[in-house]
Amino acid sequence: MDDLPIVDPHFHLWDLDHNYYPWLSDGVKPSAFGDYTAINKTYLIGDFLADAKNQNLVKAVHLDVGYDPKDPAGETRWLQGVADKHGFPHGIVGYADLRKPDVGELLDEHMQYANFRGIRQSMNFHNDPAKTYLIEAEVSRTPEWRRGFRELAKRRLSFDLQLYYWQMEEFLNLARDFPDVQIILNHTGMQVDGPDHFPGWREGMRLLSQAPNVACKISGLGMGDWTWTTASIRPYVEEAIAAFGVERCMFASNFPVDKLFSSYDAIFNAFKDITKAYSGDERAALFHDNAVRFYRL
Repeated sequence: MDDLPIVDPHFHLWDLDHNYYPWLSDGVKPSAFGDYTAINKTYLIGDFLADAKNQNLVKAVHLDVGYDPKDPAGETRWLQGVADKHGFPHGIVGYADLRKPDVGELLDEHMQYANFRGIRQSMNFHNDPAKTYLIEAEVSRTPEWRRGFRELAKRRLSFDLQLYYWQMEEFLNLARDFPDVQIILNHTGMQVDGPDHFPGWREGMRLLSQAPNVACKISGLGMGDWTWTTASIRPYVEEAIAAFGVERCMFASNFPVDKLFSSYDAIFNAFKDITKAYSGDERAALFHDNAVRFYRL
């Protein structure tokens, strides 16, 4: 495959020997992406760079990974140390519970670190408890949570949005109410419920894309289909780009979670194959430039 420069805007690291991550440290639990026993071990920057060695990876953004809830800024502190020593990650998206009245103080704590860019608080709400990350449905409509979201706006921080397609109308309303906050959709809308849900997912993507301040990370497409192929994910990639446009999409790995069902090369080579007829400028936007712009790298 070609040697396109890549910015990977969604990867994770964890050090089980020195840090606490409840979903990993306390044993494997039911999850939206099935049995993750195979990745329940320390995964450091050297492991990530080794997995990506065949791709022209130039920068990457780390997303929060369920770090110790008693010290969310501890993850950013640790990652900044990794970045200072190894050069990666270039951007850090941390965690905050936006419902908490003192969330502004936590955001300021995160912001002490140069590579910090924004927050992810997963919004996934599902009738299957194993696929639910949020303790309250429609939390974005509550005044407490919105007060916290307003703290992001004050600090010009981005918000990584992880949800399911039936929640997209709710977050379209949020995006319209906060047009100055850059919202970045995770994992192509996280369609983990099989092909019967494709039409509903497609409509949700078209709806959410109506807000110009929402961008889309195309990633995580194996979470709902561990035997995926380039052909099977092509409709999701093409529909996401049709909805958001080349200028608001970017390709990401979701490593090492996607290592459960993909190699790093398989993911990016599939994206390269699907976009081989695109112009050079379009491919540069999808693989590199948009991630630089949205994460201010």
